[in-house]
Amino acid sequence: MQAPSPLRRPVSALRRMLTSEAGGGLVLMASAALALGVANSPLAEAYFGLLKTYVGGLSVLHWINDALMAVFFLLVGLEIKREMLDGRLRTWPDRILPGLAALGGMAAPALVYVAVNRHAPETIRGWAIPAATDIAFALGVLALLGKRVPISLKVFLTALAIIDDLGAVLIIALFYTADLSLPMLGGAAATLAALCGLNRAGVRRLSPYLVLGILLWFFVLRSGVHATVAGVLLALTIPLRLSVGRPDDPTSPLHRLEHAIHPWSAYLILPVFGFANAGVSLAGFAPGMLLDPVTLGVALGLILGKQLGVFGFVLAAVKLGLAQRPAGAGWAQIYGVSLLCGVGFTMSLFIGLLAFANAPELESGTKVGVLTGSIVCMLAGALVLLVAPQAHARNAS
Repeated sequence: MQAPSPLRRPVSALRRMLTSEAGGGLVLMASAALALGVANSPLAEAYFGLLKTYVGGLSVLHWINDALMAVFFLLVGLEIKREMLDGRLRTWPDRILPGLAALGGMAAPALVYVAVNRHAPETIRGWAIPAATDIAFALGVLALLGKRVPISLKVFLTALAIIDDLGAVLIIALFYTADLSLPMLGGAAATLAALCGLNRAGVRRLSPYLVLGILLWFFVLRSGVHATVAGVLLALTIPLRLSVGRPDDPTSPLHRLEHAIHPWSAYLILPVFGFANAGVSLAGFAPGMLLDPVTLGVALGLILGKQLGVFGFVLAAVKLGLAQRPAGAGWAQIYGVSLLCGVGFTMSLFIGLLAFANAPELESGTKVGVLTGSIVCMLAGALVLLVAPQAHARNAS
């Protein structure tokens, strides 16, 4: 499919990140490595102590995971709306292949995790941990490989990850919600209605949306639904089109907010999240701990489940005539990208924190599983893409 003309459809922040070599993903990798180093150094006590320090009623870790990550989810929501209405996912034919791949890439890892933990009912709650793909990490790896990966595969991975993010948001909202507060849910609903009213009234200034967005975040935080869902809800109310039938332009509120947030998200919020959550003490760690149900389930879910789900559903979709494989991409390259989908760092860690919020003793096993699975998938995917023959613009099934 021919790419849309930049004169008619402005480049989104996410697509600009593709052409800028996904620097944010590389920074995220560095922050995760730094966290591991600090957590196993003489600075470990200060590191963990700082994260537990309370400021304004929340710990530093909660401010990062509930407030800063709400901004990241705002960007995710903006990208979902942008791509669904005006981007790579604007038509159903565009959505079929990445949509099926995302479905397989979420279902298969969850089934692998459940299979490993079927005799441990206290850990089944973590079934969604390996279901998510970390787009920043995966695109960072693709960036290092340069022209060995056709742009169609980068677009495919981007579309897949966007749908995957949408699935992760729904999972968080539906399955990782605490006891609900009806008054706070009512406040959130009223605020969301006001935001929709601004959109319907054609308000294009961002400040009213952002002020109400902060209020929405407060209500959602206190409602029992995870606060980051407020970011996605706010994003869906930000205006994209100026009028019916008129192509969007880069001055629209959604574009302005998207491009304003992106550098902060890529180079501050995600690295801070990675630094705060990837730190796991390896003191007393033994290789046998990799066989603990949570650790093994998460690692195998990412390593085996992701590649089986993504590649299997893509292969089936192409063979059944439901979609064509990405232009210029061979099956070996598609398999390499399927492996990269097992890099679940940010979202997997985030869901793990929600799944075992009341069982901190399981957090270390979750982190080890996420890091192990993500590192194996990152290295294996990069190796496959390095040695895979290039298809040279063929699109046969």
